[in-house]
Amino acid sequence: MKRNYYYLVAGLQDITLDIHKLSMGQVEFRQELKTALHPKDYKLTEILFYPFDNSNLLNLLNKSDLDLDPRGNFDQALLEENIKETTGELPSYMDKFIIAFKEDEPVIAGLSHENQLTALFYRYTQNLKDDFLPEWFRFNRDLNNLLTAMICRKYDIPHENQIIGDDETSDTIRKSHARDFGLSAEIPWLDDLLNIAKNDDVQEREKAIDQLRWKYLEEVTFFEYFTIDKILAFTLKLGMVERWLAIDHEHGSKMFKELLQELKSSYKLPETFTEK
Repeated sequence: MKRNYYYLVAGLQDITLDIHKLSMGQVEFRQELKTALHPKDYKLTEILFYPFDNSNLLNLLNKSDLDLDPRGNFDQALLEENIKETTGELPSYMDKFIIAFKEDEPVIAGLSHENQLTALFYRYTQNLKDDFLPEWFRFNRDLNNLLTAMICRKYDIPHENQIIGDDETSDTIRKSHARDFGLSAEIPWLDDLLNIAKNDDVQEREKAIDQLRWKYLEEVTFFEYFTIDKILAFTLKLGMVERWLAIDHEHGSKMFKELLQELKSSYKLPETFTEK
């Protein structure tokens, strides 16, 4: 039985992706949840922020000078301590990655360090004893894989080593030459994504992708009126809104150039390629 949080859900701000002001951000909201939720439910909200911990961990392992993302669960001291010697205080997939990184032995051959860590994270989420989180992360992984494959196809870039996951869907995305990767019958939102990917305006495309994510969250929590699933979905939506409140057109162009630069680091683009 899922716990109901009537007072908490009733007090949530009514938000849309185009809202102009938030009463609180993700970090503040998480602090509120720490005291409002049962400890087991709060642990689920922490997992939503593991991707930020992944980025922070990579920055420290690579000895970059980037500031750590404050949305992560683990502070710099704890991450650095576990880089020296794992203590069991981090999720098991992070420990596995740290050991492999230090030994210079890839966990998954052919993938970048970032993609290896992301792949380990997705594997970890699929074994969670929860209904909402495994489905959300599988949806998000498939969406990102498909979008990556579509962009690579458009610019004649091999995408096999950019696809994350070892399940049947991920493998199909790697190998299929069909326009819809042979997955339209299995993925109801794939036609929408194919249309979105045609848009050369990166900011409009990114906004449409987040709208697709928003629609998914609305559908899977439609009957979850006061449960933790509703709160998890709100937390994710809050992150999307925060992101768009901080984005302008220049930032949107920068996002696309960063994506292409990552792809260029592995493959040489055709001479006729031009960034739009």
